[in-house]
Amino acid sequence: MSGAVADRTDAVAVAEEVLGDLADRDVPIGPMTTYRVGGSADLFVRIGRREDLAALAEAHRRSGLPVLVVGRGSNLLVSDAGFRGIAVSVAAIADTIEIDVPARSVLAGAAVFLPVLARRVAAAGLTGFEWAVGVPGSIGGAVRMNAGGHGSDMAACLREVTIADVDAEPGATIRVLPAAAVGLRFRGSALPPSAIVLDARLELAPGDRERSEREIAEIVAWRRANQPGGQNAGSVFVNPVPGEVSAGELIDAAGLRGRRVGSACVSEKHANFIQADEGGSADDVRDLMRIVAGEVERRSGYALRSEIRLVGFEDGR
Repeated sequence: MSGAVADRTDAVAVAEEVLGDLADRDVPIGPMTTYRVGGSADLFVRIGRREDLAALAEAHRRSGLPVLVVGRGSNLLVSDAGFRGIAVSVAAIADTIEIDVPARSVLAGAAVFLPVLARRVAAAGLTGFEWAVGVPGSIGGAVRMNAGGHGSDMAACLREVTIADVDAEPGATIRVLPAAAVGLRFRGSALPPSAIVLDARLELAPGDRERSEREIAEIVAWRRANQPGGQNAGSVFVNPVPGEVSAGELIDAAGLRGRRVGSACVSEKHANFIQADEGGSADDVRDLMRIVAGEVERRSGYALRSEIRLVGFEDGR
């Protein structure tokens, strides 16, 4: 990257100088995730205005430090060593919801909590987003990971997304992408790490409020009955063959339910969940993920892919 600084200490100083009061040093971001384990970011930036994104892009360009958006943290595992870069929150500029029922359109900021949006949309008489009540993440993460469940996902309703790209020239160019350009796939997308999601526009269908609210209640009840609470990030591995071969079944068949490494264990309630103990270690979670994936591949031949974004680990995976 043009202007990047080789030494990390110097790079942090350069970025901090550009960002000024926008940045704080050594902020714990592991506790901001649903795992609630892991370390700190070199710098943490709370974007208060869209204009602040230009300073973020300049800091990124001049320092070479990577940028990580931290939303609800429901799909992140931050290493105990932390994130050597600039962590960002856009909550202050991306928490609004606009529902246009006649147009069947919903515009939601990246920080909007999916269960809240699911209930708001159902109450407005639109259908097609009920599934999101069971996903404890935000719109931004849902777009990036093509979140889904209960037979649907973001790809089924996304019309367009607004992003700010900190690698673009001039810095943090804001643009609107049609859904087709986002490259949504099963639990993933083609959005580069430099793209910060600001909002998403959904296209839904006319529905019946009472029917949608019953469906939401059923989803909530099912998840409480079948999935564990506590410190986890939901499903750890992507199903190798969606609808046919599930990661949970493969892990269970390998006899790994209840397997423990230090402060992390495979859930007794659902084998594709890994729980972290209170005050535990993110590195224990990562080590257990490696053991589980290795044992499943040895026994079944399936190579499991992480559904969780791994941050700050040496192998980068």
